[in-house]
Amino acid sequence: MMGTWRRRNRRRLKGQGNWRLIRFADDFVLMVSGDRHHAESLREEVSAVLAPLGLRLAPDKTCVVHIDEGFDFLGHHIRRQRKRGTNKYFVYTKPSRKAVQAIRDKVSAKTHRSTRNQDLARLILSLNRMLRGWANYFRYGVSKATFAAIDAHTWARLMRWIRRKYAGKARMGMPEFRRRFCDVGWRVAHQGVAFTGTSTVSVKRYRYRGGSIATPWAPTPATASGG
Repeated sequence: MMGTWRRRNRRRLKGQGNWRLIRFADDFVLMVSGDRHHAESLREEVSAVLAPLGLRLAPDKTCVVHIDEGFDFLGHHIRRQRKRGTNKYFVYTKPSRKAVQAIRDKVSAKTHRSTRNQDLARLILSLNRMLRGWANYFRYGVSKATFAAIDAHTWARLMRWIRRKYAGKARMGMPEFRRRFCDVGWRVAHQGVAFTGTSTVSVKRYRYRGGSIATPWAPTPATASGG
């Protein structure tokens, strides 16, 4: 953050850009208020600062983009878009395509035909734990539709896994699958273990994104007591 609002305003009047640094470990984003050439000049400055430390920017991970184009950071895709049904624009955060594909690949690996020797209840527990952990990381953002798509993909994979494992000589039809392996509606369950996927994780959106966002580690202000 570049000082006070007065300093930022003076820079703006002089045709200079303002910026804010967001960093996590060795990953960082520089948000620039200004023109593209301001961002390009910052990239050169960052390279000059890192060089004496023996570090350099990764060319395949470093780019200059407009917020309307969007960018990926720590598995999230951040982009400004028009809110459906309005003319207002907001910055939305959702799981990136790479993150979504990664969890789909993990689900596919757990439900591969080579895993049909394991117990169904144990498989359901494993899938639930994996998807719940993934969803907890991406719960803060516009993730509801993504979670539903991941659950649908997992259910389909699980359904095919079950039908091939328990079909025997005759192919198992969907009515038989539902009667034997579903408890409520089409929810897969076995030996008291039900597939829940990401549905147990509630999605939350921050109304304000800034330095005062509450965290589980934020200290609770001491309550003043009068004598």
